[in-house]
Amino acid sequence: MPLGGEQVPQNLDAVAVRAWCGLALDALGRAREEIDAINVYPVADGDTGTNLYLTVESAAQAVDAVFTGLEPTRPALAEAVRAMAHGALIGARGNSGTILSQLLRGMAQVLGADRDSDHADGRELALALRQAAESAYQAVAHPVEGTVLTVAAAAAAAADAASGADGDCGAVARAAYDGACRALDATPEQLAVLGRAGVVDAGGRGLVAVLGALVGALSGGTVLPKTASPHLRTTASGGHARVEPVECQEPPADPTNATAPAFEVIYLLEADDTAVARLRTRLDGLGDSLVVVGGDGLWNVHVHVDDAGAAVEAGVEAGRPHRIRITHFGVGDAHTAGVTPPPRERAQRAIVAVVPGEGLAGLYTEAGATTVPTRPGEPPASGELVEAIRRAHAREVVLLPNDAELRHTAAAAAEQARTEGVRVALIPTRSAVQGIAALAVHEPDRRFDEDVVAMTSAAGATRYAELAVAERQSWTMAGICQAGDVLGLIDGDVAVIGDDTTRTARSVLDRMLAAGGEMVTLVLGDDVPDSLGEELEKHVREMHLAVDTVVYRGGRQSALLLIGVE
Repeated sequence: MPLGGEQVPQNLDAVAVRAWCGLALDALGRAREEIDAINVYPVADGDTGTNLYLTVESAAQAVDAVFTGLEPTRPALAEAVRAMAHGALIGARGNSGTILSQLLRGMAQVLGADRDSDHADGRELALALRQAAESAYQAVAHPVEGTVLTVAAAAAAAADAASGADGDCGAVARAAYDGACRALDATPEQLAVLGRAGVVDAGGRGLVAVLGALVGALSGGTVLPKTASPHLRTTASGGHARVEPVECQEPPADPTNATAPAFEVIYLLEADDTAVARLRTRLDGLGDSLVVVGGDGLWNVHVHVDDAGAAVEAGVEAGRPHRIRITHFGVGDAHTAGVTPPPRERAQRAIVAVVPGEGLAGLYTEAGATTVPTRPGEPPASGELVEAIRRAHAREVVLLPNDAELRHTAAAAAEQARTEGVRVALIPTRSAVQGIAALAVHEPDRRFDEDVVAMTSAAGATRYAELAVAERQSWTMAGICQAGDVLGLIDGDVAVIGDDTTRTARSVLDRMLAAGGEMVTLVLGDDVPDSLGEELEKHVREMHLAVDTVVYRGGRQSALLLIGVE
């Protein structure tokens, strides 16, 4: 039953989309280990549940962002579903996550269209599910039945059958969920590798969880995972999990063998449709498990290859690839049977930092930190921070989020890493300049607690500021700004509004140094000339005695100007 006596939405609106994302994230969080455990196709690398969770986490963050600042009003349905699809696209992980992002994009193509009302009815939801399934099939270079594609198609067919004149969204979603469950039960009979392993398809199991969350968002109830059908006896209670092996008629070839590609390559790509069509052909000849999703100039590319460099080069030829991730399939998966490389010795202590800008990433790396690069509007998910902690391969890790908005994400990552036996200390740095101050006093030979206290103290003693350009007219703490104004934000609040970068920066520096300071750190963005740093360094030298200044280049994706005062 709904809490607080609220009316349950039987038509899909922006609030229901937000609830759907939250419930889907919860459901995948509960099922993540189960789904990872039954992941045998297309590669038995045990990460499907994790990849789906990270993909939905990115979608949920994007939907939350469109609600920010609008209360008590709400965004339109179209805005919410487009945000969900875009968030999933930029955060898609692995084969399963990439396909899920295309399913959500297909839904957004229907639900995100201009409409007279702020909600969709059952018929529109059924059309959206049909478009989702069709677009997912089109995104996969060589579709295979018995996978998440089959489950999506069955969900769409069941939804269509339930979308008559009286079918509201709740009834359609329930029908889609039931149809997906039936299709999932049948996957071991369709795909040989699943039948031999005695499991249902992991990606399909994840989609069932997502559709169950949709039912919950529209009905206000909790949808419990169904048990498998009678002819597939489960060995784990409470849901689709491991089943007894079954015989498969005319089984497809098993791709999980020693000759399969060794690397998974994923990247976002900015390119036009013509270039992407050529890229599909090129990558199809390099490897397998090719999935290319997206559109309107932004794509997510996923492929398994032996030559990871060639896959990235193909992306460079097609457009501008970024957020490139290359994973070598590890010990215990289908590609490395019988190969046991010696374990790498863990370091005692490491620093993991979220860093905006290539220049800052280089600076942090030189200081010995493991970095998580970010782009404007694309904050990292907790899973990316966990991966960075694993990559640091240390017994003790100091985590620097360098952004106030990432405190919850970083806390979740730290908690996950602790369950894996890593001692993690989270220092709540709110800016990259606070992280620089913390790094400056880091001493790996010191006791962990003492090191954390010293780094926390240095970060806390550093005030931070940022220069940005206003995108539109807005009310601020310093008054009304117009589009194009230069804004000086001190400790997160707008303190200065100006029309010139240099003058605004001087004013910000003077305000910050009025309370005293010994060291000024300036980080120049890619669009700022070196002369700005020279001018501000001269200003500090002449107007504020005994204050030192250090200037760094932030590079691409960094802010216009970052200022730190210690």
